[in-house]
Amino acid sequence: MKPLKVLCLHFTGAFGGASRSLFEALSEMPAKSVSPLFVTQQGTVAEFFSKLGPVVAAKGLTQFDNTRYSYYRGTRWLVLLREIAYLPYTIKALRQARAQFGSVDLIHVNEFTGLLTLWLAKHIFDAPALVHVRSVARDDPASWRTRLVNRLFRKLAAGIVAIDQNVRASLPQNMPVNIIHNSFRVKEQADTPAVSNALNKLSTTSFKVGFVGNLLKVKGIQELLQAALLLKNKGLDVEFIVVGDDARPSKGLKARLVKALGLQQNSRAEVEQFLDQHALRPTFHLLGFTSNIGQVYKHVDVLCFPSHYDAPGRPIFEAAFYGVPSIVAVKNPFSDTLIHGETGLAISPKSAEEIATAIEYLLNNRENCSVMGSSAKALAHRNFDVTNNSRELLSMYRSLAGKHN
Repeated sequence: MKPLKVLCLHFTGAFGGASRSLFEALSEMPAKSVSPLFVTQQGTVAEFFSKLGPVVAAKGLTQFDNTRYSYYRGTRWLVLLREIAYLPYTIKALRQARAQFGSVDLIHVNEFTGLLTLWLAKHIFDAPALVHVRSVARDDPASWRTRLVNRLFRKLAAGIVAIDQNVRASLPQNMPVNIIHNSFRVKEQADTPAVSNALNKLSTTSFKVGFVGNLLKVKGIQELLQAALLLKNKGLDVEFIVVGDDARPSKGLKARLVKALGLQQNSRAEVEQFLDQHALRPTFHLLGFTSNIGQVYKHVDVLCFPSHYDAPGRPIFEAAFYGVPSIVAVKNPFSDTLIHGETGLAISPKSAEEIATAIEYLLNNRENCSVMGSSAKALAHRNFDVTNNSRELLSMYRSLAGKHN
């Protein structure tokens, strides 16, 4: 059997949760079962994907954002101008991919914000498409944009995958959707010296809170800082270990314009300023990016995921594989990702006070924290096993490609 030629469309240049999840799933598939090909935005992600297959990197790929958190309204409509400006680069990249890769058996869209690019890709490649829904969709039935996106789903997607029950619940109930969870494989790696140096400076008695993600406002980093200050003012022995950095360069005319319009998300400079202003550097440690994430999780008592998206994220189950429970900003968690009081604690989004309260509770109840970690680990093995989930995705690939052929 020839390997399936799968064209993967990915829309952000920074290597993050969505790209890591796709990378993990494809890496786990049996040798010669799939030949992955990539069209992605320029950035660090291209280097990672190139380990699996050839990459066409574009200056930009057009998206249409109708996610619950960041759908267009107010000044966010200006972002649509950028997406329109990306159209020539999108068309050029797809044509280059067609010339370089030839025909493909399947198109895999790595986020549903890429439906317009998928429409172009289907005209160029004439192949069935699988659409991955990784973000909670805006599900307002009165919105013309929601109706448009749902029509595009039905017209363009031969198969739809939601990453968890939270995401599935945001899609029309009469729409056929498979739930295939993201996955993670625990890999034993040699310790990274720079990370070891930072971790060796931690107190042996402190309660350690982890944060993994880009330093974006939407990730809740500012609320985490405020929570750290609240705990410091109470004299509690808590340290924070932060893995991540700005998502993209924060300098230049474009960055200044984005900031002036109130659309700036990068927060590294503001984080640094806050740490200095409130003398938090001794207990709030910025490690930057590291590929050896397990080395960090082994030193963490609880993971904090204070995202504004009102949805669980990849770091929750990554940490769980190491027996680490999570504090998650999600109003109505589903049991496939977080069981409140059993595998972690659910709090309200955008609340520094609730973050601080949850951390203080676990600090004062370390035995319960450990029990939650064990339960989180069991849940992770049930739902986020990379072998099982990769097998499910490959089965969908074969089914969709087979029907087309």
